[in-house]
Amino acid sequence: MALRATEISELLHFYVKPKISPTRRKSERAVKVMGKPVKFEGVSEELQKILDADMDQVGPRRRAREAFNHIQLSIDHILFKMPCDRLKMTESYDVNSRGLEIFSKSWVPDSGSPKAVVCYCHGYGDTCTFFFEGIARKLASSGYAVFAMDYPGFGLSEGLHGYIPKFDLIVDDVIEQYSKVKENPEFRLLPSFLFGQSMGGAVALKVHLKQPDAWNGAVLAAPMCKIADEMVPPWPLDQILIGLAKLFPKQKLVPQKDLAELAFKEVKKRQQTAYNVVAYKHKPRLRTAVELLRTTQEIEQQLEKVSLPLLILHGKDDKVTDPSVSNALYETAQSQDKTLNLYDHAYHSLLEGEPDDIILKVFNDIICWLDKHC
Repeated sequence: MALRATEISELLHFYVKPKISPTRRKSERAVKVMGKPVKFEGVSEELQKILDADMDQVGPRRRAREAFNHIQLSIDHILFKMPCDRLKMTESYDVNSRGLEIFSKSWVPDSGSPKAVVCYCHGYGDTCTFFFEGIARKLASSGYAVFAMDYPGFGLSEGLHGYIPKFDLIVDDVIEQYSKVKENPEFRLLPSFLFGQSMGGAVALKVHLKQPDAWNGAVLAAPMCKIADEMVPPWPLDQILIGLAKLFPKQKLVPQKDLAELAFKEVKKRQQTAYNVVAYKHKPRLRTAVELLRTTQEIEQQLEKVSLPLLILHGKDDKVTDPSVSNALYETAQSQDKTLNLYDHAYHSLLEGEPDDIILKVFNDIICWLDKHC
């Protein structure tokens, strides 16, 4: 007899029963609990309805971002205090070779030739809007032409929200998108760098492994070379997930700890993640979870094939991706030019969730490295 989705969910939770800390209980009063709408103070009833809509498809996500963007960028976070004058910012929607409409955005210095091109790969569930807006402004204000895209199924790009049927499809989409950027006559003579955060670090590494001579270097912030052990489902749950993913690939059934609590050190910044209204905040879909696990295992076995210049950044207290594997990447990669920066007591989101002084230090480390390699 076939199991219903609710019965499968109960079975999975039998194996994973995450402990809820007092800190989490307190923060959940203000932070969006996974998959449930959050009520924002001072927001009209009409806007709240837009934010509460089912965002599995891209239409509601785009409407939510358009209606809420001015509120997002006005919150009290250091990233939204980055200068944006003298920058040319462009947003576009283009259909790729797979017939999917992809959202992309660029931030380019308005005067003079950029030092280099920086192409961004975002993390799981995330988008190249919201927090990355501030990161991009900082890099562009430092002289870099910054380009970003939302993967299919994430942010403002077309596709089922949070669904990764095959990780290599994302990698191919990224290569296609950024090849167009690098072929642009305005930028094709400039050095080009990949910048990957978390899952985006895995994307960037796989892009490099498919294009070993195409990039001048990569900045990897808390790269997903391996998911932290406490985030990985225990045996035999991992085997159950693999089997269920073949039957119910799109079901949101994988138990998961509170990523915001694990990734953001400062409580105030953790609460502000609720404003990222187009981020995927539900339980991971079965196929997506299996693809992430398979990809990290694959990358961990190919670290010695990495050959481009590297700047690897990782918080020593990261409980989402394993900093020991960033160290292994540094030790094992055949790159002759590689730097590893480990930050004491820092969590996963180095540029979004740490105290302001740490965020500025990480920015400085990135910009100094890029300047040196231009």
